[in-house]
Amino acid sequence: MPFPFEIPAAEISVNIEDHVDSIYAGLSSDFISMPKGEGFVDYSVFEAGYEALKKATSGFDTLAPEALLTCILNVPISFLVLRTMLGFTPPELAYTTTVRTKVEVDQGFARTLDRKVRLEPTKPLKPSPLMMARLQAMVRTANELLLAGVPAGTSDKVVHRLGKIDTERGKDSLKASSQLGIPYAALLYERFLGRPFAGHRDSVSELVGDALESAIERQLDRWGVSNHKTKRAEKVPGFVQSPDFIIPSWANPRVIIEAKVTEDDGTARDKVTRIINLVNLSRDPSSNPRGYQVVAALAGRGFAVRRQDMRNLLIATGGKVFTLATVQHIVAHTDIKQFATRIPPAEPEAFAGDIPDVVG
Repeated sequence: MPFPFEIPAAEISVNIEDHVDSIYAGLSSDFISMPKGEGFVDYSVFEAGYEALKKATSGFDTLAPEALLTCILNVPISFLVLRTMLGFTPPELAYTTTVRTKVEVDQGFARTLDRKVRLEPTKPLKPSPLMMARLQAMVRTANELLLAGVPAGTSDKVVHRLGKIDTERGKDSLKASSQLGIPYAALLYERFLGRPFAGHRDSVSELVGDALESAIERQLDRWGVSNHKTKRAEKVPGFVQSPDFIIPSWANPRVIIEAKVTEDDGTARDKVTRIINLVNLSRDPSSNPRGYQVVAALAGRGFAVRRQDMRNLLIATGGKVFTLATVQHIVAHTDIKQFATRIPPAEPEAFAGDIPDVVG
């Protein structure tokens, strides 16, 4: 049976269920493995930060902002250990610091500092006066929170962020955890609440879509197609949200490619809706007199959950829906071919073993 992008748009609805199945067959997903990405912290490095922090505090017996700060300046990775003990993200620690100390620590600074430490975890910090003031405030805030633990009188109907086995009772919890170890069931429970590798998954979210976008770029390059790949947060005139690829240029959009990756069915529905909205916009003569073709490129198991969403997408795009398994046909079977300046040699047909994993 031909792929949906190979048949006339008017015939898509005739065998719609078979076409949905063909798209599903090409959706590749491997959520078990993740790219490390730049700035990944190996366990041995993290452990070195922990040991430095433990030594600076005499086994967490003498927590003091001055000792913590000195440790962090000399062994920066210990700052990430300190933040992890709280269980805060960089923006959360920045906000809490600003509220408690009145020292303005914006989220951008917190993220930049976090990334700097990840990239050079053992290189001593040489902060500017402004950076030092903010870092001192963050360390002081962390110190106070760790000493306090969960405030007395906290309602049993709420979950306090410090209500963890290593921070619930302040310094006593820290000492017990470092000296006696943490019960495995307690570790598993906290992991259950927080999702394993959640922070890392978020930090490499942009890398997840690289496999799909790189595959599209390769095809456009093979065929010599002029295109504009939009950057993150880039604003393109005529579009509320910028498409991923515009062919041949943003000033003359004739074909739009939306490359979407998701492992979540709820997010998949939102992304399908976005693509369909683009199709509707392309047919509005008031904003686009010449119109343009909308092409979808998908990856991730999230799109393989709601069949009705895929039916709607296939009909809206006239079958122009591609996956990593079929992206090699994205030029030959769309209006993109009109802008090709060369005909490349044929590529071998992809099979399951050739499809690169897309992580989520």
